Amino acid sequence: MWWDERVSARFRRNLQPTLTYWSVFFSFGLCIAFLGPTLLDLRCQTQSSLSQITWVFFSQQFCLLLGSCLGGVFKRTLAQSLFALFASSLAISLVFAIIPLCHNVVVLAVVMAVAGLAMGCIDTISNMQLVKIYQKDSAIFLQALHFFVGFGALLSPLIADPFLSDTNCILSNSTANASSNLPHIRKSLVPHHPGNLSHYDLPMKGMVVTRVSYAFWIMALINLPVPIAVFFLLYKERMVPCFNGSSHPLLSADELAMETRPTEKDDLSTSVQRPHAAGGHDDFFGCCQSKNFRGASYTYFAVHITGALVLFMTDGIVGEYSGFVYSYAVEEPLSVVHKVAGYLPSLFWGFITLGRLISIPISYRMKPATMVFINVVGVLITFLLLLIFSYSIVFLFVGTALLGLFLSSTFPSMLAYTEDILQYRGCATTVLVTGAGIGEMVLQLLVGSIIHDRGSYSFLVCGMIFGGLAFTFYAFLVFFHRMYPKPSSDLDDVSPDKPAIPDDTGQYQR
Repeated sequence: MWWDERVSARFRRNLQPTLTYWSVFFSFGLCIAFLGPTLLDLRCQTQSSLSQITWVFFSQQFCLLLGSCLGGVFKRTLAQSLFALFASSLAISLVFAIIPLCHNVVVLAVVMAVAGLAMGCIDTISNMQLVKIYQKDSAIFLQALHFFVGFGALLSPLIADPFLSDTNCILSNSTANASSNLPHIRKSLVPHHPGNLSHYDLPMKGMVVTRVSYAFWIMALINLPVPIAVFFLLYKERMVPCFNGSSHPLLSADELAMETRPTEKDDLSTSVQRPHAAGGHDDFFGCCQSKNFRGASYTYFAVHITGALVLFMTDGIVGEYSGFVYSYAVEEPLSVVHKVAGYLPSLFWGFITLGRLISIPISYRMKPATMVFINVVGVLITFLLLLIFSYSIVFLFVGTALLGLFLSSTFPSMLAYTEDILQYRGCATTVLVTGAGIGEMVLQLLVGSIIHDRGSYSFLVCGMIFGGLAFTFYAFLVFFHRMYPKPSSDLDDVSPDKPAIPDDTGQYQR
């Protein structure tokens, strides 16, 4: 294997839980990307207007954010985390199965809200558990985790595509004109921003003709092995009722020597054990309790805040770019043909997935701080070039691919970097996941309003501003990192801003 034997031994020791968390994140990706292309068919199924159906986007995104905030509640024990992941992944399969039965837009919004809560829990718990298992070696495994969400996000639109309606799926006498614009309307729909599509007269009454139900049932079946995998992990760990004994196999002598061998950076890990396995990770509201602030220096708060702000900007860019690049391309001055412009969001997500795959080996050789620096500088330079060559269709495609590559590894690298600064204490995972979710929701709504008022060119200007802010916040994070207290043997384990002794045995913690 291309990594060292210590990391390899730890991976072998935690193979089943690691693969399970990766598969659960595939569920997350499968659920996050299907709504856009299927929204018009769901509009027909619920016989609602364009403005009504786009609220389904909002219900999913808002509850995803809420689920991210609450996900840390289930981190207190491994059993709680796994049961929450089992319930969440099973809920996603049930949501896929139930969606074809929703013939009212309010019911559909409620079902998608449940999916959003499940996705938020998956996002927080999977990241948190991988960080807890691998700690200072977590960067490479987080990169792989986020590759699976990209893979799922690519797969679900491909599954849905053969079942999408080519003409308006509500048959009436007034569908002829609207049907010819159906591909354009489909690619222009973004969360609660129908934009300038309101002049299209899509009928709300008539005979519904759609086959999109088959796509959802296929995705429900594809996702079904994920909760089964989580259940098997629960069974292996003897957490299923009637099986409550320990099942941890003993390490071999060679593995034990490799896993517990002290290094320069973990001298303390061999002499003192952590008093609790949770490591200070908490839910979003638990992080705000005053007991967590006692004795904390300002750098403790600054690292959390600046790390979250970087992801607020970068994940916000992902949301706004994927949502509006098509609308930008078909407007003047580029006026790209609708069918050609439709490839831009797919190209963007494709290079995000490719970048996450490439980042897996790179993250083993490169520090997370360096990767984040390359990412934010790359995003800033790409937006600058997109502004300079704003009349070039070719560079729009090149820039879209570059943005996907630079944004691909930002979240896992930032998470690994921030957790490393805090010595795996505090609330970094929960705060960063929540900050990223807020950014993706808020910036998409903000950019949609600005484009509506100022025109399509403001799309790139907003991206440039967000990229500049991401770089600025990253510079502040590096500054606060240099001022953050370094590990010392005489520091106690009471204050959240004092480094904890990492549990570096590589064992799967209960």
